[in-house]
Amino acid sequence: MSAIAWIAVGSLAAWVWLLLGRGFFWRTDQRLPRREEPDGWPDVAVVVPARDEAGVLPVSLPSLLSQDYPGRAEIFLVDDGSQDGTGALARELARLHGGLPLTVVSPGAPEPGWTGKLWALRHGIALARARGPEGEPEYLLLTDADIAHAPDSLRELVAAAGADGLDLVSQMARLRVVSAWERLVVPAFVYFFAQLYPFRWVNRAGARTAAAAGGCVLLRNGAAARARVPDSIRQAVIDDVSLAAAVQRSGGGIWLGLAERVDSVRPYPRLGDLWRMVSRSAYAQLRHSPSLLAGTVAGLALVYLAPPLTLCAGLLSVDGTAAWAGGLAWAVMTATYLPVLRYYRQPLWLAPALPFTAVLYLLMTVGSAVQHYRGRGAAWKGRTYPRPEAAPER
Repeated sequence: MSAIAWIAVGSLAAWVWLLLGRGFFWRTDQRLPRREEPDGWPDVAVVVPARDEAGVLPVSLPSLLSQDYPGRAEIFLVDDGSQDGTGALARELARLHGGLPLTVVSPGAPEPGWTGKLWALRHGIALARARGPEGEPEYLLLTDADIAHAPDSLRELVAAAGADGLDLVSQMARLRVVSAWERLVVPAFVYFFAQLYPFRWVNRAGARTAAAAGGCVLLRNGAAARARVPDSIRQAVIDDVSLAAAVQRSGGGIWLGLAERVDSVRPYPRLGDLWRMVSRSAYAQLRHSPSLLAGTVAGLALVYLAPPLTLCAGLLSVDGTAAWAGGLAWAVMTATYLPVLRYYRQPLWLAPALPFTAVLYLLMTVGSAVQHYRGRGAAWKGRTYPRPEAAPER
């Protein structure tokens, strides 16, 4: 066989393995597990880290304030050095909408060795634990400031965690898909994340794969204490995966799935917005390793770029093996992307364009590495986090 044919066959073999041997990552049926309403509803503290979120709070915060939760629940919004009046707006929204009690705190700039979000979570959790004569809450709902919840979201999360004895229940919020670039890039973000962390592998008993979606995490307070969260992960840029791994290492049961009525309202209308969202943590995902970066680039090229390229090359050179193997690999790739597009209610004709989207992600990953070596890696909202060293123990 020709070299092109060998590449095509190798890509096809990779796709057969991804289709059958990667935890059926492409399926979208991992939703909240069975729910049983408890006899008594436990206390919950909702902790919301917020930095310059005035643009999204009018949509997201009222959805938390109006939670239909039968037990005691309270919201702690941690204003992480905002310059746009986030804290004042949150207080005004609570005054206008009522609902769950809201406390707004501003802990100041993070100490060295802490990322801003985890610093904010640390103060919010500490405040929740020290609150009131009723004692510490049984659960912590850690949710981002751009996440809007259906009225029964908290009730459903607590019921699911209690029914299966889970210590961490996380839902990947449905991201906004409105602009053309969002349609092209956002569903693929969820697809690639599930490929990297297959939800079935995360959710099975005794799993070694750990992941969570940071926008919506219900965490048992006792499990957080055992895992020393967030102190034990205070330097993590990819904090949601690090959080799940810490809980899992401490013996906690974790679960991750797709959300049905938990939505991100943050817009990413331009390619540059999406580029910054992905590239800020892409190289951190590769542990800032040049060798892992090179392997990732080669892997993305073989898996996503080789099928259409070898198909075209095979047709032009009348290389039948290259053409059929490349075409079949592209067909398998397209078929695995369809469930995610259906979940996002997007046109199915976008599925064959996945190789082009993969090129964008490849460039974003390389760009993330370039930014890191220029000293601007993991930049977000005016902060840049350098390559983390070992965090000092306290």
